[in-house]
Amino acid sequence: MARTTLLLDSNSYFRLARSIHPLLGQEFGSAVRYCLEVISELDQEFQRSPRLRSKFHWISEPEYCANRSKRRLVSRVQRQEINRVFDFILNHARTERLGVSPVDIRALAMAYVLKVQLVTDDQDMLTLAEAFSIQTLTTLELMRLMLTERHIDIRRVRQIVSYWQYEKDLPAGFHNDYHRLFGEKEPDPL
Repeated sequence: MARTTLLLDSNSYFRLARSIHPLLGQEFGSAVRYCLEVISELDQEFQRSPRLRSKFHWISEPEYCANRSKRRLVSRVQRQEINRVFDFILNHARTERLGVSPVDIRALAMAYVLKVQLVTDDQDMLTLAEAFSIQTLTTLELMRLMLTERHIDIRRVRQIVSYWQYEKDLPAGFHNDYHRLFGEKEPDPL
């Protein structure tokens, strides 16, 4: 059976990892086996940001660290190609004046080279992904896929988005996208 890797960017990981645990490395799906991964630079980004460390303090707990430790091995040739693509995407982002971090660009470059879908809600990352023909999903689209594949149920979806509302951490286009993807009005905040 085919295995399809989906690469989560930081914001998608932070939005899902506490509610769906373990999140990474767990295969799901019937016809296609999906598996979620993050890039190793996520931990570096987290350690450098006091705001992230404060808001997502749970990420340092041993069970989340252990879950993130299982990452895809990238060959030396792939790493060199990721570095080349990184430079192209960085230059394009600067030219277009898009607000993306080096970690965001690394995730885009990795998705491009490894030919995997990138899960992100960041509008500038989605713009870059489109410019470089990188396939993407939003976090809500990923949850719709998980629901369709019976990896999570609609109650879990509602709990997650209620928490996002409570935290005032809604992705762009949330209200329209939630209704389009799940066929119902979004739940009330917690």
